[in-house]
Amino acid sequence: MIVEGTILRGRSFEPIEGRVVVEDGTIAAIEESPARTDDIVLPAFVNAHTHVGDSIAKEAGEGQSLAELVAPPDGLKHRLLAGADREELVAAMERSLRFMQAGGTAACIEFREGGVEGIEAFEAASEGIDIETVVLGRESVAAMERADGFGASGAADDEFGRERRATAEAGKLFGIHAGEAGPGDINLALDLDPDFLVHMVHAEELHLARVADSDTPVVVCPRSNLTTGAGLPPVRELLDHTTVALGTDNVMLNSPSMFREMEFAAKLADVSAREVLAMATVNGAEIAGLNCGLLAEGRDARLLVLDGDSDNLAGAQSPVRAVVRRAGIHDISEVMVPS
Repeated sequence: MIVEGTILRGRSFEPIEGRVVVEDGTIAAIEESPARTDDIVLPAFVNAHTHVGDSIAKEAGEGQSLAELVAPPDGLKHRLLAGADREELVAAMERSLRFMQAGGTAACIEFREGGVEGIEAFEAASEGIDIETVVLGRESVAAMERADGFGASGAADDEFGRERRATAEAGKLFGIHAGEAGPGDINLALDLDPDFLVHMVHAEELHLARVADSDTPVVVCPRSNLTTGAGLPPVRELLDHTTVALGTDNVMLNSPSMFREMEFAAKLADVSAREVLAMATVNGAEIAGLNCGLLAEGRDARLLVLDGDSDNLAGAQSPVRAVVRRAGIHDISEVMVPS
């Protein structure tokens, strides 16, 4: 299979006229040649932090604080999840996953509530949907063992030492929320030697130094943080210290649209469009241990093709800026995944 257009190649997303050659679901070559189309070809997105179970309660909890919305075990989210029947939960998650796929997302890291049953419900929802999912169980070691790792709520909520040790022994991924409501849980989270942190809105110089020393990646969710009143993450400072990826967080609070998340981050933070596109693709893929997120030989061919001649994108002087700051779901020509 051959895909032609303006190719956003490699880690710099260098725009070249050419084609991507795909063999057996893998990028076999990227060749420069005159393009016969105005399409823009880029890696499909990796949403590095989702709570898709919240799909049963979109826009619930107006005016409530962060703790009232999501703090375990009695936050609004947890009460609504506990009261939902399995069929309702699966159907709502399936719809969000379909929306994500249609919007160019090829993979996600899901923090999955509900223990083993919650993981099984997510698996049922994702059947037949071409999104590569990395599911992190919560609430128990059994959930971690059933999933791809453990997703901790925050070091102020529990000690999590037992779960961290079990996850390490299983060779699986351990992520933890930190610095969302305040800085007090960040050192505690870093003491667990996590594979990655989520949020870090209130990171201070000491925390940034520790993140750099330990080479711990961070996933930021700026739309969610602003919605809950937590503030905005210091994206520039985090990028200066470590790898940063982008996530959309709770479906209850925001649509799981990486286009919206990219535009928001690019216009509010002191970061370049190329940095934001890396946050939405390769950085999340590498946190998750996936082989997608980059147009390079040997990478999985999870590609997003945009119509560069759409009414929205026609005349764009910078393909990368246009993708990050302007493009949307209506500009998509095709989302391609390995067969």
